Amino acid sequence: MKINFNSILVGAVVVLIALSLSMFVVDQRQTAIVLQLGEMVEVKTAPGLYFKMPLVQNVRYFDSRILTMDSVEPERFITAEKKNVMVDSFVKWRIADVKQYYISVGGDEVRARTRLMQTVNSSMREEFGKRTINEVVSGERDKIMEVLRNKADFDARKIGVEVLDVRLKRVDFPLEISESVYRRMDAERKRVANELRATGNADSEKIRADADRQREVILANAYRDAQKIKGEGDGKAASIYAAAFGRNAEFYAFYRSMEAYKQSFKSKSDVMVIDPSSAFFKYLKGSGKK
Repeated sequence: MKINFNSILVGAVVVLIALSLSMFVVDQRQTAIVLQLGEMVEVKTAPGLYFKMPLVQNVRYFDSRILTMDSVEPERFITAEKKNVMVDSFVKWRIADVKQYYISVGGDEVRARTRLMQTVNSSMREEFGKRTINEVVSGERDKIMEVLRNKADFDARKIGVEVLDVRLKRVDFPLEISESVYRRMDAERKRVANELRATGNADSEKIRADADRQREVILANAYRDAQKIKGEGDGKAASIYAAAFGRNAEFYAFYRSMEAYKQSFKSKSDVMVIDPSSAFFKYLKGSGKK
């Protein structure tokens, strides 16, 4: 009885091992190729549980997601003006035909990346060589990326790869050129700033001179009007005095003499040296009649 139980146990283990070697699972993020003695016999693209012949067949898995190939260092290219530019870029790609991918590069991702990088760099060198710096920096940047994507995708299809996008992250001058460009831009900005300051100073002087002129004109007009009003007032006062003198000359003379006495003896410290027979004391001597 014990022997039979051991046999059953051993048989169950053998069956489990055979099943484990016969089954494989394909994830939704993967594509699988079934190989028999090194030869490709089947491709599994849909996720699920599959079976294979144990020990005779084996399975290789490939990532079916979108992959990114980013340049480690910016590449140097020459424009149509024979100017050097440093370009930093990346490529979005994925395996479109896993069978062709396995046949072309043996399923080696490093070989596929090398092939893509060579294609993209060659296309960049060609496109940059036909355009000026202004065009590659901003003018035709979108057009360049579209051309690069089409060319890279056309070549990548030969190895079962689809290129989804080629992006130029940064297009810049080399360090030695960037410094000279920066110095030139700095000098240009300083020149513009000095021109603006000079223009502002000239406008300021012009406004200040105009304000001073208006001030002088206003003061002159005010002085003229004041003198005119003062003259008119003096004229009216003289007319009033003349009318009063004509109406009663004796009273007017008496009034004026009283005002003169008041102003002359306003303070006790005032001193006057006058001949007593002077007309100034006319109304102090008597009635004023001869």
